Amino acid sequence: MSENIAQLEIKALTSGYGEIQVLWGIDVGISAGETVCIIGSNGVGKSTLLRTISGIVKLTGGSITLDGVSLNNATPEDVLSAGIVHVPEGRRLFSAMSVRDNLLMGAYLRKDKSAIQDDLEYVYHMFPILAERRRQDAGTLSGGEQQMCAIGRGVMGRPRYLMIDELSLGLAPRAVDLLFEALHNINQSGVAILLVEQDVMNALEFADRAFVVDQGKIIVSGNADEVAANPLVQEAYMGVV
Repeated sequence: MSENIAQLEIKALTSGYGEIQVLWGIDVGISAGETVCIIGSNGVGKSTLLRTISGIVKLTGGSITLDGVSLNNATPEDVLSAGIVHVPEGRRLFSAMSVRDNLLMGAYLRKDKSAIQDDLEYVYHMFPILAERRRQDAGTLSGGEQQMCAIGRGVMGRPRYLMIDELSLGLAPRAVDLLFEALHNINQSGVAILLVEQDVMNALEFADRAFVVDQGKIIVSGNADEVAANPLVQEAYMGVV
């Protein structure tokens, strides 16, 4: 894709939990409408990065800006209002609530009732199984259906930037294919996507650019095809010797 000025920009970011530092000087920029993936092994800081961007974990150094405006001290509500939506690892649905009510929770900061209904129909069109099961408790859905619901809930927030943590974890290949197809369609509507994913091959095929995180630091970055061709990435994450 063409060169764009990064609108969501993370510079020299450090963060962690109490006295435990997890991220060490992370630099990531994401342009409007771009697709970016963050790959790496378990426990290297990928989820912490998303939690820090979304205001759940407070940064201890560096900066997060959106369109030049600092989000360093932003609350999760501030981040959501700015147009950054986080779909967390494990879906985190309200299991005793209906699919429809879970989706509407994604729009809880919005007041545009007519547009909310339009977006709900958009989600149902994207995931017809959710329309069929709109009155069913979300906790009774399959893993793939729950992930569809979680992504749909994110879409209901009208994001400019949609962050998704572990899209494919524990899901059947067919469900993963459907979810990546949905993400492609969401991106085509103008939403930038930041994807944390352990399925390295699918992630690199999907994304415009990629960052590899190890021990809280970015060790490889570039266009997705360049990262996929990197011998370190091929050996460590793709089984190529």
